[in-house]
Amino acid sequence: MSDFESDFRIGFIGFGLIGGSIARALKKINSSYHLVAYDYHKNNPSTDLQAALHDQVLDRVTTTLSEEFPDCDLVFLCAPVLSNIEYLKQLKPLLKSDCILTDVGSVKTNIHEAVEELDLEAQFVGGHPMTGSEKTGYHNSYALLLENAYYILTPTAKTPGVMTQTLYHLVQKMGSIPILLDAREHDKITAAISHVPHIIAAQLVNLVRESDDEAEKMRALAAGGFKDITRIASSSPVMWQNICLTNGHEIKECLDRYISSLQIASEAITANDGEFLYRMFDTAGEYRSAIPNKSIGLMKKLFEVYLDIVDEAGAIATIATLLASNQISIKNIGVIHNREFEEGVLRIEFYDESAQQKAIAMLARYNYRIYERN
Repeated sequence: MSDFESDFRIGFIGFGLIGGSIARALKKINSSYHLVAYDYHKNNPSTDLQAALHDQVLDRVTTTLSEEFPDCDLVFLCAPVLSNIEYLKQLKPLLKSDCILTDVGSVKTNIHEAVEELDLEAQFVGGHPMTGSEKTGYHNSYALLLENAYYILTPTAKTPGVMTQTLYHLVQKMGSIPILLDAREHDKITAAISHVPHIIAAQLVNLVRESDDEAEKMRALAAGGFKDITRIASSSPVMWQNICLTNGHEIKECLDRYISSLQIASEAITANDGEFLYRMFDTAGEYRSAIPNKSIGLMKKLFEVYLDIVDEAGAIATIATLLASNQISIKNIGVIHNREFEEGVLRIEFYDESAQQKAIAMLARYNYRIYERN
């Protein structure tokens, strides 16, 4: 199994953005891998799974777990966190003893507890690819979503070393950076750097929505920095509901500390405490600047550039044509109207770092003034 034979059989339960991206990456590694996915829509076949079959990303789709899955060497649970636990119960009597069972959920303690209760510890390695997008579904998946992303692995105390190493090396082959962590440590970390920020973003957007007037002037002016810090509020509500329900203890502990810090900031403003306010922004700025920018963390990195353009007809079309003629694909392009904290009137987003860097070099040759975000 550790040699990744060409007949390696891999199953998927749940096949959206993450599952689809993993499957694409696996087929890129070795097109001979046999990939199968479970479709619980027995009377109404999933369009995503049918599309994956058409793309030859999947080799087979089954509506019965007792087909294909008993022969799998590796099974990815890619459904919402609570659903994954239910599938564990169905898989237990089906899987062969040397099949590696893993998941991709961003909460680990609860599934580890379920694995222990079901006596599946000897073949489970928890997994969490620290990547994603505000967009969901197989149609938004792509192999490079995993490129240079941290991929957390949380083996149990009973997981054989060979199983952990097999998955570890497979993650490396997919282009990710594997890191071994304890499940509870993982949940404490993700609560602080992912789960609470998503709650903050969602509630900040709701605060603006509820504070806006009938003319919706706040919404019209909410661009630039506001959209950047609240982008993650567009993520799947079902997924984040599941995360809050399954990592509630760690999230609440971190959220309560954040609420306390906001109260302290509010009191400092009331007291005109300039020294505290300066220190608050200064220490935050220093710490943020020290955060590595090379590898993708829990919040998906944006590959974007900003540049100045002359306000004349065809200016954007000229740039789009230049990029297209150099085989550089654009993910998104648009004019930034609120630039209070931004430089550059035009924002261009790319699918990956390679396209971003090629665009910067090409646009510089044509004397465009370019700004990169840190």
